[in-house]
Amino acid sequence: MATLLHYPLCAFSRSIRLALVECGFEAELAEERPWEWRRAFIELNPAGTVPVLVTDEHGPISGTYPISEYLADTIDERDPRGFQLFPGEPPARAEARRLVDWFHRKFYDEVTSYLVDEKVFRRFGPQSASPNMEAMRAGHDNLRYHLTYIGHLADTRSWLAGEALSFADLAAAAHLSVLDYLGEVPWEEFEAAKNWYALLKSRPSFRPLLQDRVAGFTASETYADLDF
Repeated sequence: MATLLHYPLCAFSRSIRLALVECGFEAELAEERPWEWRRAFIELNPAGTVPVLVTDEHGPISGTYPISEYLADTIDERDPRGFQLFPGEPPARAEARRLVDWFHRKFYDEVTSYLVDEKVFRRFGPQSASPNMEAMRAGHDNLRYHLTYIGHLADTRSWLAGEALSFADLAAAAHLSVLDYLGEVPWEEFEAAKNWYALLKSRPSFRPLLQDRVAGFTASETYADLDF
């Protein structure tokens, strides 16, 4: 069986965890703390980042984009009628990839890196430090902009990228789920985004994420509540 090296509060890892379940790809989970720079882990992925999918047949595949493309390329071999990470015709697949890039790059740069990296990963660095409050404020401001955009997409489409659930939805939900764990999402101000997230949160693929508990960080009161 394949193994996914991940960290529970890593949004990139979470997006792949969701994708694996949706695609019906069985993999064991192994927590990896990338800040420890384990030699065996660096040998698998010289970049020192998670996620890394270690497959029986093809060895280690490192990074969110390579793993998602690997799953997309091989899904027909497993079940051509199953979940498609990038469904539809070429324009629809391009739109899904655009939004995946939006959330894994732009949303991460403008929100996740400020709120999660400052609140979580900063304490594990070589010189543990308190969060940069100016960065946290910037993250909160940027989050409102992104929630507005998510709400717009959810109001005008069945799912974020179009008519079908795609990896774009999983990527967005992965970032928001980490922020939600930390109690950083003002859901009451963004009803459309909240309703879209509630649909994702109720899917079977989300259940393992809602069971995550991380030492040193208490989940928000409504984190595992489907009727939040």
